[in-house]
Amino acid sequence: MTTGNRFLMCPPDHYDVDYVINPWMEGNIHKLSRERAAEQWKTLHQVIRSGGSVDLLPPHEGVPDMVFTANAGLVLGRTVVLSRFYHEERQREEPHFKKWFEENGFTVHELPADVPFEGAGDALFDRAQPLLWAGYGFRTELDAHSYIAEWLSVEVVSLHLVDERFYHLDTCFCPLEDGYVLYFPPAFDRYSNHLIESRLPEERRIAVDEVDALAFACNAVNIGRKVIMNRASDSLKARLGAKGFAVFESPLSEFMKAGGAAKCLTLRLNEDIRREQAPTPPAVETRVIRLQGHLLDSGLIGSVLDAIIDGGGSFQVMQFQLGEQRQSLSIAEIKVIAQSGEVMEKLLSQLLRLGAQLQGEKESEAQLAEVTKDGVAPDDFYVTTIFPTEVCIGSEWIRLDNQRMDAAVVVRAAEASSAAQVTATCCLLRDLRVGDKVVVGVEGIRNVRKAKSYDSPTQRAVQEFTFMGSGVSSERRVELLVEQIAWDLRQIRDRGGKAIVTAGPVVIHTGGGEHLSKLIRDGYVQALLGGNAIAVHDIEQALMGTSLGVDLQRGVPVPGGHRHHLKVINLIRKHGSIAQAVDAGVVTKGIFYECVKHEVPFSLAGSIRDDGPLPDTEMDLLKAQAAYASLIQDADMILLLSSMLHSIGVANMTPAGVKLVCVDINPAVVTKLIDRGSLHSTGIVTDVGLFLSLLVQQLDRLTKPPKAA
Repeated sequence: MTTGNRFLMCPPDHYDVDYVINPWMEGNIHKLSRERAAEQWKTLHQVIRSGGSVDLLPPHEGVPDMVFTANAGLVLGRTVVLSRFYHEERQREEPHFKKWFEENGFTVHELPADVPFEGAGDALFDRAQPLLWAGYGFRTELDAHSYIAEWLSVEVVSLHLVDERFYHLDTCFCPLEDGYVLYFPPAFDRYSNHLIESRLPEERRIAVDEVDALAFACNAVNIGRKVIMNRASDSLKARLGAKGFAVFESPLSEFMKAGGAAKCLTLRLNEDIRREQAPTPPAVETRVIRLQGHLLDSGLIGSVLDAIIDGGGSFQVMQFQLGEQRQSLSIAEIKVIAQSGEVMEKLLSQLLRLGAQLQGEKESEAQLAEVTKDGVAPDDFYVTTIFPTEVCIGSEWIRLDNQRMDAAVVVRAAEASSAAQVTATCCLLRDLRVGDKVVVGVEGIRNVRKAKSYDSPTQRAVQEFTFMGSGVSSERRVELLVEQIAWDLRQIRDRGGKAIVTAGPVVIHTGGGEHLSKLIRDGYVQALLGGNAIAVHDIEQALMGTSLGVDLQRGVPVPGGHRHHLKVINLIRKHGSIAQAVDAGVVTKGIFYECVKHEVPFSLAGSIRDDGPLPDTEMDLLKAQAAYASLIQDADMILLLSSMLHSIGVANMTPAGVKLVCVDINPAVVTKLIDRGSLHSTGIVTDVGLFLSLLVQQLDRLTKPPKAA
């Protein structure tokens, strides 16, 4: 495709490893051999000259990495996009490169000072298609690609680098003649690998293994059918040979100490493309989001920026207004940059979950698509979060009904008072019906989060519980947390609120049954959720003094105890239900006795491992889920006590704003729940029996009248 190959190189007169800006430099400060480096560079120079001409850039003291001329800029024809180095150590090279290009007749484009771009180290022209492969992630920012596409009138394919060892695109990706590409797939994220595979047929992709990648086999110079590199394994040579390429090894061990090899040491100056075939260059996707709240102390802005980077995007903080007072809100506007619409869609979905709002959303209505098959949502349907959500329909923002996570949004128009009334409802996939209008994409969607308040001592006390870091507590004093939870439970009961308990059989095994019974008896529990096991073991303990055949008073198995739980199941089945057994006077104490006597509703969800089960246990999973969801509606607090599966299931049905307290002796269980992202979740790693005992004691203290003075 090109003739008269021309390259730019810089003699290594001042080359050294003076600092560390990549993993290859670690441990190599001033450890290279200048003589060997000069010999290796000279050999490479001779090889390159055998395939074209070489212009020499004068070396300068104080810029030891200037020898890596690939980073001088990106050349196309007589135009160059000058590099904007990420690290201060290399920024000193920029004036020298600019001077050389201007003196040699190139039109120079310079990026804004805050948009890093490291030239042909991160931008490589395909050898068959009119496109530019451009890397980002470590040294180059994604928004640089828009400038390049506009200035060079070239299509840019953005590739996200994710392995810090391969910090430049040319360390892990090398376009070859006739449209072949030599590359190391693990250096890229999943979506970038998808882009490479979609643009190049399998027979044109030459994937190297890690051994060759670490020898910088991809950091190669391609001249015709010759591939010049530091080193290649016999198998890679054979594979390239089968494609018609000859490998020429030019050892560059001294330059590897700084993280560079053959390609890094050269810049091709005669790049060209068949412009008549070049399509209109698409820009990378950009959107602006707005954050409002206590962005610093809540950690929200850090979470948002991390989500953008982790999702393969980039960002620019356009505005940040810090609240002047403790109670004041902060506001941030952030430009989000993504390599494609698909990546942007995923990013925005995640950012909306975190509480971001799209700028300009007042003009953007939610997009709707019709369900064509029962139980199947349209492609790209919006997935709800735990946070209160609004959708824009007909320029009006409508709050979602039945807020919960992992649902679709169904928009319906109903006739009411002779006027069309639009509703939006969270709907599980299985409940979708043909003809339902479902929100797709992320346009016209916003999550609503309440800001943290500092208005009064009372509010601060509540927030100390509600926002205590949404973390797992094993080192904090359990007594302090229990005191806060007891205070909240008391307030909920006294105002007629709703507290729910989700409990596993460990509550019985650890001796917590009597304490949970008292909570129910004293009016602190408005509904109980669990599985077959907690009911069986609670009744076994009430009737026989054992739990799973173990005497809870002495902590030892009793003879024949392994049959006790089956006897209990049989007894309850004989009477028809737990309530009927209580009415018959068979069950006279325990958790479920108190539920029946005090008309506290309970729901038991079955599983494949259940014995019996009890007549009250719902073995239809969908019906059990519906029963759970019904009971937790309008809940103020949910205690999740030593039952991972039931606890996570309940948490996923619960909207934001409901206080969740997860108690388990296993930190992994607590962490798994807290990771759902609710700002109202608190985890306590402790024995659940101890927790319930302390909770009852604290509630008793709150209800006792103060002593007379």
